[in-house]
Amino acid sequence: MKKKFLALLLIVTLIAGFQSFTALAKNHESQKEPSHPIAIQGALDIEISALLNAMGKYKTKKIGMYTYYTGKIDKIPVVVSRTEMGMVNAAASTTLLIQNFKPKAIINQGTAGGADPKLHVYDIVVGDDSINYLNTMTTPRELGEGSEPEEWNMLPTDMRNDNDELVKYESFQSTPELVDVAMSVANLYKHGDVTQGPIGSGDQFNLEIDRILWTNRVLHMKAEDMETASVSQVATAFKVPFLGVRGISDASLHGEHWTTETGNNTGKWTAEYVIDIVKEMDKKVDFKSLSEDLKSAS
Repeated sequence: MKKKFLALLLIVTLIAGFQSFTALAKNHESQKEPSHPIAIQGALDIEISALLNAMGKYKTKKIGMYTYYTGKIDKIPVVVSRTEMGMVNAAASTTLLIQNFKPKAIINQGTAGGADPKLHVYDIVVGDDSINYLNTMTTPRELGEGSEPEEWNMLPTDMRNDNDELVKYESFQSTPELVDVAMSVANLYKHGDVTQGPIGSGDQFNLEIDRILWTNRVLHMKAEDMETASVSQVATAFKVPFLGVRGISDASLHGEHWTTETGNNTGKWTAEYVIDIVKEMDKKVDFKSLSEDLKSAS
């Protein structure tokens, strides 16, 4: 009888221990980073503050000099990435983002300068295409002949495909399905107009009116920033769905120059518009199918 009692006690103890272990495992699982979140990037604090506010509770992770915030917006798993300014920072932080968080889509968003004469401060550009507009070759000129930027020739960007072949890219397209979703909620943005078109990127803050007009006339750019094209290039390389969204914080063509007020407002309102995009993406986009389509295309 005593042996039966001890055996029964052992079984009860093992069951209780297993249940306790299972509960701990589930709790640990719930503390993990969200699986395949939607990534939202911004170079500056003013470009991500509204996103962090919308998340409420989030975890902070530093990888090198780059910071990532994981949590949820309206119950949707997201990772917010502060890329820091510039093409190199954007490319490096995006590569780390993809490797460490495996996002199902990347939205690069924030402030930009207007390149289209039709655009004013607080308007938004949904980038269906992006180009590194400083990737150029100058025309030959001898000493004393000066410089003519309007005569510079654009160069393509070389990237290798799955077969190790070099492919030349004149520009990098956003994922059309994500562009369509972004434009479908354009009516929700109340601070200006929303338009669709190319975004140009380069490590340059351009204030020359003739140069700005050239980028619009020749390259069809609607806005210029320092990150979108490099992020789109990395997303293309890793076959991650991508979307670029930029709010106009300065429109030199109309004498509407950047101020602290326009920068803060544009950063906040653009991020809020992106939140509407994320909510709509969560409803409408089949990310698994989209990812498979990108991986099958080579």
